Amino acid sequence: MKLDILAFGAHPDDIELGCAGTIAKEISLGKKVGIVDLTRGELGTRGTAQTRDAEAADAAKILGVHVRENLNFRDGFFVNDEAHQIEIIKMIRKYQPEIVLCNAIADRHIDHGKGSKLVSDACFLSGLSKIETELNGEKQSHYRPKLVYHYIQWVTIEPDFVVDISGFMDKKMEAVMAYKTQFYDPNSSEPNTPITSKNFLDSINYRAMDLGRLVGVDHAEGFTVERYLTVNSLSNLM
Repeated sequence: MKLDILAFGAHPDDIELGCAGTIAKEISLGKKVGIVDLTRGELGTRGTAQTRDAEAADAAKILGVHVRENLNFRDGFFVNDEAHQIEIIKMIRKYQPEIVLCNAIADRHIDHGKGSKLVSDACFLSGLSKIETELNGEKQSHYRPKLVYHYIQWVTIEPDFVVDISGFMDKKMEAVMAYKTQFYDPNSSEPNTPITSKNFLDSINYRAMDLGRLVGVDHAEGFTVERYLTVNSLSNLM
C-alpha cells in the first residue's frame, strides 16, 4: 500500500498530541495516511504496554488511518544506530510516502528528539540504492520521501508553517482521549505526571487556538521543516 503521508511517533499518543488534526484533515481530503509508533510506551507511569496497544488501536480508528504499526523499540533506550535505522527504512520503503511526519526536533522527553533525528536520518538513507533491505522475504527498492516535517510537542517551538485544522479539533481531542490511562482523569488513583494535569489537557486546545489566532483561523497545528518550503506562486500562500 502506497501512502501519501506516514507519521512516526516515539510513543503511542505522540502523533495524536502533535498532529492528529492535520492527519484527520488530510484523510478527509482523500489522502492515505499511516502511523508507525517506535515503542509501546512501556515506561509510561500510567497504564501498561498492553493498555497502550489498545488505546493506539482505538485512536487509529477514530482518525481513520489506513494502517498503524509498532516497531517495538525499547522505550527510553532506543538509539540512532544502523539497526534501528534499517527498521525504519523498511517502513519507508514499504509504504513509499510522499510526506513523512516525525517527532519534535527537541523536547522534554528524550525519546522525542532522538526519534526525530532517527526518522529523519532514515528518510535520507532510504533513498540510497546500495543499502539493501528485505521485508517478508522480498527485496525492497530504494525510496526517499519528498518532504519531512516535524510536529511540535511539549516545548513551544516556533513553527515554520501551520496547518489550519479548524473543524477538526474535536476529532483530534477524541483521538487524544482514546488514551484514557494517560491524561487528566479526576477519578484515577494512579500517580500524577506532567501530562495528567487538567492544565496539560487544556493546553492542547489553547495552543491550537493561539496558533489559529495568529493566522486568522480557529485552530492550527505547527510544524518545522528541514529545507525551505517552495510554492509555485504567491497566490498559493494564505
